[in-house]
Amino acid sequence: MTRAYDEWIAAVFDVVPARLVLLGLFLITLVGAVLWYSFPAWVPRRWPRLRMPRIDLRLPRRRTRRRPAAREAGNQDQILRPTRVRDHASPIGPDADRLAAEGRYAEAIRQRLRDTVADLTRAGVVSPQPGSTAAELAGAAAGARPGVAPAMDAATELFSEVWYGHRPARAEHDERMRRLTDEVRGDAGGPR
Repeated sequence: MTRAYDEWIAAVFDVVPARLVLLGLFLITLVGAVLWYSFPAWVPRRWPRLRMPRIDLRLPRRRTRRRPAAREAGNQDQILRPTRVRDHASPIGPDADRLAAEGRYAEAIRQRLRDTVADLTRAGVVSPQPGSTAAELAGAAAGARPGVAPAMDAATELFSEVWYGHRPARAEHDERMRRLTDEVRGDAGGPR
């Protein structure tokens, strides 16, 4: 094995001068050292996602029953409207209140925070990006409007404890989230 390696090295040095090979190795080492030293700076925060086209290989289903035209026209708006986007005229709380009334307090807490972020977005306080965390949105809101910082931090902390920490949510947690989000909405609506 060492003889083949020695012959290969000798063949390389016959074609390329030794000084040039050593200079190349030195430059590669130097570039590697600079990249290693500045590691976090050149790594992107989020890696780009490759979007592959979806191909639907299912066979189309035949409908056996037709819906009445009036009912179909009434449901068309709900089918086409994304669930996360709310109309400006619609009240913000009913979904969270309904969830809380059903005893689904963790989901009600999440919905209240979503509604608050939607209000802050419409007010121009934050502009959430896909994949933004609750803590990032709280920091952005606090940077734009310092008055919302304590309530927004407490709301995101409560949300994280319940949603990610798997802490059982109770009615008092939902009531606390309601107070915090109302406070955020009140402070965000004021002048800068």
